[in-house]
Amino acid sequence: MPQIHVDIVSAEGEIFSGPAAMVFAPAKLGDIGIAPRHAPLLTSLRPGEVRVQPVEGGDEQFFFVSGGMLEVQPHMVTVLADTAIRAKDLDEAAAVEAKRRAEEALRDKKDEVDLATAQAELIEAAAILQAIQKLKDRRR
Repeated sequence: MPQIHVDIVSAEGEIFSGPAAMVFAPAKLGDIGIAPRHAPLLTSLRPGEVRVQPVEGGDEQFFFVSGGMLEVQPHMVTVLADTAIRAKDLDEAAAVEAKRRAEEALRDKKDEVDLATAQAELIEAAAILQAIQKLKDRRR
């Protein structure tokens, strides 16, 4: 079966490295699916879920990225994430609290910088909560 090598890296270090049959990532302009021998591509990522389908079947692996860059070569995919977390390690209570704080900051906006920061935090918290919900739905 054809395969593609996947590296998911964040500022904290390497999160995943290994072969995959397919990779799905949240590109800025929409989700993208990457198969072996995909055309070269460089794009930015939005907060969301990266899915790695293993070679020879088995359970998909899920990761949350807060943004970053995606580089695709015919036999390799590299995700350079601002932050990357295995989906099973996401903290729902922390994400709910972060969303609440961001919404509060939006209501109390003092200047353009505060507004932009609060919007970015709200987008990230919402993406984390969406990833957690998808993971819960898959377990059912």
